[in-house]
Formats: sequence, structure tokens, C-alpha cells
Amino acid sequence: MPNTLLIYNPVAGRYPSRILTERAARILINHGWGVDIETTTDGSQISQLAHQAVREKLDAVIVVGGDGSLNKALPSLVGTDTALGVLPAGTANVWAQELSLPGLSWTRWMALEESAHRIAHGSIHRVDVGLCDDKYFLLWAGIGLDAFIVHRIEPRKQWEKNFTLVRYAASALWNASQWRGINLRVFTENQLIDGKFMLAVVSNIRLYAGGLATISPQGKLDDGLMELWLFEGENMEDVLHQAWLLWSGQHVNSARVRCVPFNEISIESDSQVYIQMDGEPEFGGEQVTIKVVSQGLNVLIPDQAAHSLFNITGETLQ
Repeated sequence: MPNTLLIYNPVAGRYPSRILTERAARILINHGWGVDIETTTDGSQISQLAHQAVREKLDAVIVVGGDGSLNKALPSLVGTDTALGVLPAGTANVWAQELSLPGLSWTRWMALEESAHRIAHGSIHRVDVGLCDDKYFLLWAGIGLDAFIVHRIEPRKQWEKNFTLVRYAASALWNASQWRGINLRVFTENQLIDGKFMLAVVSNIRLYAGGLATISPQGKLDDGLMELWLFEGENMEDVLHQAWLLWSGQHVNSARVRCVPFNEISIESDSQVYIQMDGEPEFGGEQVTIKVVSQGLNVLIPDQAAHSLFNITGETLQ
């Protein structure tokens, strides 16, 4: 019987979901899980609760929230046997989209219960995580225009999350009109790439941009590699062109887009860089080092997603 701590973050996402969280917990309990619910509104509390779950040797921590809330639980869970799961109640829920878990919306009030059903019948897999200098990420680490935009719109009040796509698009267009690219030098194990780019994003998953685009169509979560995508550009015309390529999937064949698989990479700039990690704003220096922690985290995965995302078969939860 999996023993689980359910961490509910009421300020994540657009909708109050305490009652829905309790109903989802009942689904897990009916499948034989032991479940305790803790409520928190602070990222440091999420980290502390996850650390407590590890100390108590619980089987899993399930975060009721979004990608940012998941990111807060990472430092306590990497390298342990306690698995990370999600009941998607955030804004974009890109990690949940990657796992084919339905997100909570005005038209899908049963989403958390549906996700709980899928998790209960799923399995535990080990996935790669990224370490950007001294901070972990699960989905992406981005430098350039996307990070600049994230720094401009975060943090948001809960009512603002109802207009996330509209606000993000407006902010992207406004900042893109002023963006002049960033000079980067990228060092891998065997090459140096030097150029001016509008965006450099390290991707651990297939989806990007709120789940609206597929950036790494062949990506696996347990292969010990991540992909650095470098998009050339320095003006509004470049941004619009590259955005079209990304949304249409044509970026993989573009001469102005480079994909660099790596285990460890170093990125240098002439000035301090903006960084976003799992959609959360961070500041970097003039040099950033990113390493892949191969299969460093246990995660709860529904069976319908496992066959396409992993090379290695996971462990059943029963």
C-alpha cells in the first residue's frame, strides 16, 4: 500500500480546489493508498513538507498544483526513493500534459479525480532531472526571451491566471519588439558554439510554451541526456519567424535552429542572464553550467504515457 503525502497549494492555478483535492484523495484511498493532506501557500513549505516525507520514508509526494509547485518539491526528492506525482491544478500544467493527465478547468471539474484514477493504476519510473548551477529543474531551463518574459509577468495574482495566455502573448509581442538577442558561447564536451540568439532553452521533456508546442519530439525522460535548443534571432521579424517554426514543428529542420544533446554544458554571456526554470524566474551570472542528473528522481506515471516517454519499464504501485 503506497503511503502518500498530498500537498495542496490553493494559490496555484485559476480555481479553488480544496474539495476537489479531498475527492481525489478519496479515489486513492479507495485503491488502497494511505493519504495525508497538507495545505501550503509557500514554496519553501512545499520543500519542507517534501523533505519531511523523505524522512518518514513515504512512498510518494503528490503535489496538487502546477509546474512551479512541482519545482519546489524537487530539491528534497532528488536522489531519494520517494516518488513525485501531480494532480494538475495549476495554470499551464505542462508536466501533467506530458503525462496525459487532464488539467482542472471550468469544463472539466472531475479532472483531479480522473488524474487520481490514472495515477492509482500507474507505475513508478526514474527520470532525469537538470541541475542549473545549484538549482534543480524537471522540465526546462531557458535563457533569453522566454526567461525575460517570465521575469516580467511573475509572480501573478490568482485572478490574473485566468488571462495567462492572453497576457503571455501580449508580453511576448511587446518584449519581442524590443529584444535584440543575446550573445552566447556554448561549451559542450567536444565543441564550442558562438552566436547571437533570441532563445536558448534546455528541454528535458517534449512539450514547451504552455504545452502548445512540441520542442523535442523524440525526447525520452530516462536516457541521461537533455537537449539544448538554440534559436537564432535579434529582432521582431526573427522572433515571429522562429515562433512559427516552433509551433508548426518545422524548427527541427531549420538552418537557424540548432539542437545540442548533452550530459553537461556551459553557457557564457557578456552580461548577467535571465533564467527561467520550470516557468519560474531565476537570475544567473555571466556563466551558467547545466548538468543532467541521470535518472535522479522517482515519478508517478500513468500507464498510458509510459510507453512513449521511457526506455526502461517502471515499477508497479501495488
